[in-house]
Amino acid sequence: MFRSELNDSGWDSLDFIIISGDAYVDHPSFGAAIIGRVLESEGFRVGIIAQPNWRHIEDFRRLGRPNLAFLVTAGNIDSMVNHYTVAKKKRRGDLYSPGGKDGMRPDRASIVYANKAREAFKDVPIILGGIEASLRRLAHYDYWDDKVRRSILLDAKADLVIYGMAEQSIRQVAKALEQGRPIERIQEIRGTVFRTQEQTPEPEETVLPSYEAICADKRAFARSFQLQQENTDAIYGTRLWEDYGDFFVVQNPPAHPLSQEQLDAVYALPYTRQYHPSYTAQGGIPALDEVKFSLISNRGCFGGCSFCALTFHQGRVLQARSHESLVAEAETMIEFPDFKGNIHDVGGPTANFRRPACRKQLKHGVCRRKACLGTEPCSQLEVDHKDYVKLLRRLRGLKGVKNVFVRSGIRYDYVMYDKNQQFLPELVQHHVSGQLKVAPEHISDNVLHYMGKPGRDVYDRFVRAYKKCNQRLGKKQFLIPYFMSSHPGSTLNDAVELAEYIRDTGQMPEQVQDFYPTPGTSATCMYYTELDPRTMEPVYVPKDMHEKAMQRALIHYNRPTNRKLVLEALETVGRQDLIGSGPKALVRHNGPAHRKRTGPGAQPGKKRDRRSNKTRGRRR
Repeated sequence: MFRSELNDSGWDSLDFIIISGDAYVDHPSFGAAIIGRVLESEGFRVGIIAQPNWRHIEDFRRLGRPNLAFLVTAGNIDSMVNHYTVAKKKRRGDLYSPGGKDGMRPDRASIVYANKAREAFKDVPIILGGIEASLRRLAHYDYWDDKVRRSILLDAKADLVIYGMAEQSIRQVAKALEQGRPIERIQEIRGTVFRTQEQTPEPEETVLPSYEAICADKRAFARSFQLQQENTDAIYGTRLWEDYGDFFVVQNPPAHPLSQEQLDAVYALPYTRQYHPSYTAQGGIPALDEVKFSLISNRGCFGGCSFCALTFHQGRVLQARSHESLVAEAETMIEFPDFKGNIHDVGGPTANFRRPACRKQLKHGVCRRKACLGTEPCSQLEVDHKDYVKLLRRLRGLKGVKNVFVRSGIRYDYVMYDKNQQFLPELVQHHVSGQLKVAPEHISDNVLHYMGKPGRDVYDRFVRAYKKCNQRLGKKQFLIPYFMSSHPGSTLNDAVELAEYIRDTGQMPEQVQDFYPTPGTSATCMYYTELDPRTMEPVYVPKDMHEKAMQRALIHYNRPTNRKLVLEALETVGRQDLIGSGPKALVRHNGPAHRKRTGPGAQPGKKRDRRSNKTRGRRR
């Protein structure tokens, strides 16, 4: 990270310098660490400039001129999501910075860093990567500017974007640069995006609506997004061409998913699992606390949620690490002096996925327009928890391990579709730390349709099964549901329906998320265009900030601070029957309704789990 460390290493220069919006943590939950270690394993010398002072050019020169390229990433979280709430208010703190301090990275960090690197060394190739660049690789709707922005490749004045999970692509790009190929001639590598004035599309390739067209016509934007969604599979995805008048921005097909052996090799690299020692005096890096003793067991997701960008970034083909790889990492963690015997999580985007949705995906790719696990499960979906149960049993049998918890997302619908029904009792008995967080997101079937989530009846069945399982095992454990307000398709009537459900079941959510339109999701396309890109049919979208505030307030209807908004919402939709002192009332005429919470989600006297704040952004 510093010139003194470069001198101590005996190196006179570096091949690659990673510029990152996060503090440097050498842990495989941090993208910059993975890319740095992958390049190191290929024999390259790598440095990292973490959270440089973008106001002063000298900070971008601290490690000298890289021999091959600058690799630029905004960090683990999109810098705009990191900085602003959905109400566009500034957040306080930054879990990826020393001591949780905010203000350590700029807005639109990828663009700012790339331009500063270009200013520092004009002739050095600049390659963008990470979630911020990946989801902005082509023209996209930007919520913060409320307009369609160009490909980030252009605004950053970069030479190449690597999108998705970049291990294979960065290896190939690095070797091409090492062989002396000019960066502008490296245009064939999967998982990359480049600019060209010389080439033209081949007949079998996909030409998207032009940038001018999608700025002028929301239907053209929706068509473009759907074409991009339909080409996220490595087997049949084609090159995508986006016309900017005098040139094209071209997206190559996605990189192939890693095999289990390749994925194991990535996690076997010699990570220290620590933050850089220079941060110790500043209080360390809070984001490490949540993941230091957790295991990432898979990547990719076939869940199909409209509001999630995982399929756009990691793809729909599930990739899982071997038991041996995960056990080896667990045994490494056990040796740490601050390990207390608890493995905090064994999961990934979806914890209980350990295999592709069906066998034919590996040969033919995922279905273009059919979800594996959406509002209804595909008839070809193969549901099986046996491998995950076996893995959890093996981990909790390790010497030095007291508990193995599952805290990342459990797909409750996938659990209910499993005819074996072995997993839920195993989960309840051994892997829940008093609370299980699940994400029904909503209970209105209308909203769930646009979310790409299963109907309310599936969640109700899971709640009953979870409660029955706890009773049978003599456990007193609770469900903590995540609910989302103001998703495209959600009306005030839908929000009232959700409030009534919460009232009747006692499943008072601790954490509520107002829909956040981030690039790369179908729901964001719906938000901007007010069209469902799958059908091109109109969608109601709550955009008015006051209506959004009412929808959110209805979820926490019993809070005194929400009374006025809840009253207004109920009066707006003609539901005065829910105002008063009766058992069904949400609020009183002169004050909030105070009722004892009951049901499987009720936790009288339970303090809020402050750790929930530390996971901000992980699920998006």
